[in-house]
Amino acid sequence: MVSGKSSKNARASAPRVPIAMKKPKPWGTIAAVLAVLVFAGGVFGYAYVQNADRAEKQAALAEFTPSESNQDPTEKIQGVLKQKYEAGKHVPATQRVAYDHYPPIGGPHDEVWATCTGVVYPNPVRNENMVHSMEHGAVWIAYNPDQVKGGDLDKLKQRAQGQQFTMMSPYPGLDKPISLQGWGRQLKLDSADDQRIDQFISAVRRNQYIYPEIGATCATNAFDPDNAPPFVAEKPGKDAVPMDGGTKAPDEQTGGQPGQPGQPGQPSGQNPPSSQNPPPGG
Repeated sequence: MVSGKSSKNARASAPRVPIAMKKPKPWGTIAAVLAVLVFAGGVFGYAYVQNADRAEKQAALAEFTPSESNQDPTEKIQGVLKQKYEAGKHVPATQRVAYDHYPPIGGPHDEVWATCTGVVYPNPVRNENMVHSMEHGAVWIAYNPDQVKGGDLDKLKQRAQGQQFTMMSPYPGLDKPISLQGWGRQLKLDSADDQRIDQFISAVRRNQYIYPEIGATCATNAFDPDNAPPFVAEKPGKDAVPMDGGTKAPDEQTGGQPGQPGQPGQPSGQNPPSSQNPPPGG
């Protein structure tokens, strides 16, 4: 019979089985990895949505993009006014022009163009400078400051701010909330949500088949956007330069086939001059 002492000694000499210790899970590391994955997924998701939106927009504007076979996409946009003007006719900085449309879309203009490198002018700008910019291929977004405010104004700014060959300014007395201008082209609209805004910009901005001074720039040191010549609200007087007036600039590029500045251009078909739309201002 085994004694209690022997049994106790046997238990004491038996090998001890180690107790398994559970290691704590690295919750901090897991959370950090998950955060990185969520952030990366958000970034890629945002980029995907942005690219998809951009591709969708480009597809929607494809038929309004100028090309050799589609030289004047404005023909597909309802409500566009078309007019033919002689280019390169200048007036002095103190001279006004009796334009045939307001805002004007062509004709005699100041020898200095308004900066059109995506500038959103907070105040109305002199017509004669803005017209010269359109001769360079710029689109001018004008709006009635009494009718376009808040979110609608922001929507217009997004289409102009920082966009080359684009400029935007308030236009007191405008007969519609919004008016889009390019050389010899105009579209007046009631809403900042109108899809024709993007269509017009795509069709007109630097369209080499429409604007006369091919290859001209929108930047200039001769015009200070922060101190632009002011808009004059009063109707031009009898001393204003008529639409067939102005002095021809001998050294100015006045049309041309694409990529050939200074050569005679081939403007697209346009309507005869009109004396409608009396000026709301100058």
